[in-house]
Amino acid sequence: MQAMTTTTTTTPAAAPGSATLAALAAAGLLERNRVSAALFQGEHERLAVACREMAERFSRGGRLLAFGRGHSATDAQHVSVEFVHPVIVGKRALPALDLSPMFRGWLSSLLRPEDMVMGFGPPAGDPEVAEALAFARSRGAQTFALPGDPGPRGGAGGPGGPDGPRGATDYVLASPSRDPYIHQEMIEIVYHTLWETVHVFFEHRELGHEVGQSGFLYPYLGQRKQDTSGVVAEVAASILMKARDDERLRAEAAASQAEPMARAAMAIRERLAAGGKLILFGNGGSATDANDWALDCASPRQGARPIPAVSLAMEPAILSALANDIGPEAIFLRQLIAHAGPHDVAVAISTSGGSANILAALVEARRRGLLTVALLGYDGGETLRRGLADVPLVVPCDYVPRIQEIQASIYHVLLDLLGADDLGRAA
Repeated sequence: MQAMTTTTTTTPAAAPGSATLAALAAAGLLERNRVSAALFQGEHERLAVACREMAERFSRGGRLLAFGRGHSATDAQHVSVEFVHPVIVGKRALPALDLSPMFRGWLSSLLRPEDMVMGFGPPAGDPEVAEALAFARSRGAQTFALPGDPGPRGGAGGPGGPDGPRGATDYVLASPSRDPYIHQEMIEIVYHTLWETVHVFFEHRELGHEVGQSGFLYPYLGQRKQDTSGVVAEVAASILMKARDDERLRAEAAASQAEPMARAAMAIRERLAAGGKLILFGNGGSATDANDWALDCASPRQGARPIPAVSLAMEPAILSALANDIGPEAIFLRQLIAHAGPHDVAVAISTSGGSANILAALVEARRRGLLTVALLGYDGGETLRRGLADVPLVVPCDYVPRIQEIQASIYHVLLDLLGADDLGRAA
């Protein structure tokens, strides 16, 4: 009779359950509020002063030239589209360019002294971006290192500030966090506030129509430029208020969206384990978020595994060809038909939830049996009303910059949840 043998096996640690993931999601969102409160309490006045100079330079014909490498290039894309295509009704389009593909060459050929130059980098800075910013300042441009500068950083008068020993830039932002996701989110709020508040200075400074003796009733239309010295304090307070609005919305998301974020993470993991990928898409600023999300998947933070993902907003040749030959409603639909596999996840990013090209792609994704996840603003729009998302994540706000900022926090926290064993180790 053969002796029985006992084999001992080691069972892998179970991935965190829904409740654990929801707790991680809420904690991740609230951690951003701690960073935000500290950052903008220290920076709102400096940002207001910098924004006043931006308004003066735009009024003299200056342009905003932005650039970054890798992940940071998506911030240059985002700031460019926000300034050129303002979503606030009645606000002017301002000249802005993303020079990321070849920023040193383009700066050499395009830069003018009245321009503004914004360089983006990771928390540790980027020597090539810092070098380009130093060149731009030497030519008279106003420069922003976000952070861009790989050396010591501080506020005005401190190391790396405009009066510091390095003297390489006009505005140097000390990286608010070593976490690259939180860092990027705070940078996005910084340039959103600059874009929003620059228009306040225009209203106070620019020349308008002659209104004669009734000019005191129409201070923005008088022929004389308005004194903006008192406006800086108002703008600074406004910037601080915008950050506080974000913090309130994140706290609300931690309470209401943590559980659906956990469900989304678990459902996405199942699809990825079966060989699926993320298919991301969005318009305008949401397109840059889709691009950033895809890059975060392909080149994740240290210690995390890459996730297969593509952004349908990444290739301008395809987008322009489809928009021209078929129509803008098909720019994501046509690509999704080409790329979608049976285990894929369609991820829509939309502030309104009602864009025709977003809806068309989600309808097709549902028809093909893909898991659908949507990051939405306002009340969720038609995406929510028509039930096109298996997991909708809604930021209940009617102001686009705040929606986008909270959506960035949500998708970065989702990435952390997807890596959580990578999921088990974080539990």
